[in-house]
Amino acid sequence: MIEGEIEEGKRYREPQFNRTIEIEERERYRVRLFMEEIDQREKTLVFCATQAHALLARDLVNQMKTSGDPNYCVRVTAEDGALGDQFLRTFQDNEKTIPTILTTSQKLSTGVDARNVRNIVLMRPIGTMIEFKQIIGRGTRLFDGKDYFTIYDFVRAYEHFNDPEWDGEPMELVVAKPKPPKEVHCEEEGADYEAEEPRERPRQIRIRLADGKERQIQSMMATTFWDPSGRPISANQFIEKLFGELPQFFKDEDELRKLWSRPDTRKALLQGLAEKGFAGEQLAEISRMINAEKSDLFDVLAYIAFALAPITRTERVEARKGDIFTRYDPKLQAFLDFVLAQYVSQGVGELDQDKLGNLLELKYHTVSDAAVQLGGVPVIRDTFIGFQQYLYE
Repeated sequence: MIEGEIEEGKRYREPQFNRTIEIEERERYRVRLFMEEIDQREKTLVFCATQAHALLARDLVNQMKTSGDPNYCVRVTAEDGALGDQFLRTFQDNEKTIPTILTTSQKLSTGVDARNVRNIVLMRPIGTMIEFKQIIGRGTRLFDGKDYFTIYDFVRAYEHFNDPEWDGEPMELVVAKPKPPKEVHCEEEGADYEAEEPRERPRQIRIRLADGKERQIQSMMATTFWDPSGRPISANQFIEKLFGELPQFFKDEDELRKLWSRPDTRKALLQGLAEKGFAGEQLAEISRMINAEKSDLFDVLAYIAFALAPITRTERVEARKGDIFTRYDPKLQAFLDFVLAQYVSQGVGELDQDKLGNLLELKYHTVSDAAVQLGGVPVIRDTFIGFQQYLYE
């Protein structure tokens, strides 16, 4: 906690983030996600919750950019005045590449004819179908060589695509009778509307995320899981359910390591989890949510069950390789070095017994050639199964 007060028992939802509650690390993670995915040379619009949120997003983008230009990412909101308008005009010039990314809150949802926009990033909820169409329309402008654009949706705005209003049947033409004009108080010519925030609102809360052994779930992108009955459940419910089921499979960390250290018992464990509704695909999604995509599924289970901090597959190999190699001759060491490289690159699936033949063919071209070099198929099989217990010690 940095500032403000937390209302005990209150569950904060997406519309309250960056208005009532602010978690800078949450936004940093979101920005990192889309910056790693996009071609950073492509023009991009980032829609934020407030002008302050747009300022934060701008700063985070500029911290992670590969470009050396200080104006690579700029904010364009009502607060930015003439400078913001100049940035916008330059952005709309298809011959110019800087600024490349604009962050905004309301200002750019309409009236922006930037034909070469390749990415739309949604970091705030979209309240109405009209606004959704207007924002998506920023990416649909035609441009030479532009065959598609990409939406990075952190707020489940994609659900608007399921609404019949998105592209329903044509409506009958209704001729409306003209109404007398109403008196309208307008801003100065050229000023852009920026929605006011509610006057009375809770004090903004800033939270610094804890690390260590706490179960921190990266909820940057909404994820829905399905229980065995086909009922949709939230990520939190899925993890709670997994935590409750794991004691049926192993009672402590040592037993988990023992099961995981042999291909046959590991496979049986994963099959048992899949029957309970926790298949490999769901566990891989959990690894993404706990920022353990480069870790072993063992680490995912150990984290959920025992709050054991995950390590990457590379870290595990670097820590255990020396001890493993002391147990085998140089030729088998070369084979295991290849196997461990595949494990680091592809994951624990490379250690399944079913993969042994493929690994041998990749390394030695044929199983027969491998058998000649390594001392026979039984030796290879025993080595492949046996070294894994030392990998997970």
